[in-house]
Amino acid sequence: MAITLNSSTLVTVFGGSGFVGRYVVQALAKTGCRVRVAVRRPNYAIHLQTQGSVGQIHPVQANLRYEDTVRRAVAGADGVVNLVGILQPWGRQSFDAVQAKGAGLVAEAARDAGARAIVHMSALGADRSSRSAYARTKAEGEERVSEACPNATILRPSTIFGPEDEFFNRFASMARFMPVMPLVGGGKTRFQPVYVGDVAGAVVAGLDGRARPGVAYELGGPSIYTFREILDLIADYTQRKRYYVSIPFWLAKIQGFFLQMLPNAILTVDQVRLLKTDVVVSQEAIAEARTLKNLGIEPHAVEVIVPRYLVRFRPKGEFSVRAV
Repeated sequence: MAITLNSSTLVTVFGGSGFVGRYVVQALAKTGCRVRVAVRRPNYAIHLQTQGSVGQIHPVQANLRYEDTVRRAVAGADGVVNLVGILQPWGRQSFDAVQAKGAGLVAEAARDAGARAIVHMSALGADRSSRSAYARTKAEGEERVSEACPNATILRPSTIFGPEDEFFNRFASMARFMPVMPLVGGGKTRFQPVYVGDVAGAVVAGLDGRARPGVAYELGGPSIYTFREILDLIADYTQRKRYYVSIPFWLAKIQGFFLQMLPNAILTVDQVRLLKTDVVVSQEAIAEARTLKNLGIEPHAVEVIVPRYLVRFRPKGEFSVRAV
């Protein structure tokens, strides 16, 4: 089903304080609707209130591991968006608790609260048979959402980029002090990076009726790159040419085993497993009209957006000779 987004509409966004969440909240605020941002720590979402008019955006406390907080967060909502996901489990925030059981709980609570539109954020590569716990629980989350809400819109983005991303920024930062950049698996894994603003637009489309109910849309940018090609782009944008060293998957797993013990690890065993699978929009999705363009969104290219925010990683920053 769809809802009309205006000042009388209330949309609850789980995970609204994260990288993608802030763009989703901003896009929703522009429609005039009221936005309830459900996050574990509401004080981390206070900054979002400046994206709307007074009282339009309201942070509330909710944790996907506690059913009562989730049900309070969706009470009275016309639409519900779940953006919560993790790349590395830590403490009680496990893949299963957040991306599988948590996703199902949000969908069930939204259904019971009478929400008329539900959008769930999954990921390209979600697969029940994958050796990656991230991919398996993403797929299980989709199943739980579809079981509770058959008309829910599911979005499967490729790697998401934007000024605050943890992808281009991370490798550009590494290039500042590493003379050699690692190519896990030879750098042959293919990506189809999608701009965060386009993903936010897809979320809005999932609420306002432009998306077909009960359909999973695959979101990718206009171009496909290998991991090596992405590092080449980063080197060009940051003016930091680096040598590459190919690391076989088995060796990367050993490195990931030790690195994953650190908070915000740059590599984990599960991420190495993910790198064995390309993250691109499938031919089936294209043939079945389940892409960004079918939502009326023309995807932005990496070359248009990324150079603008990677300029800070150049040896002389914005004062480098070559203009962006």
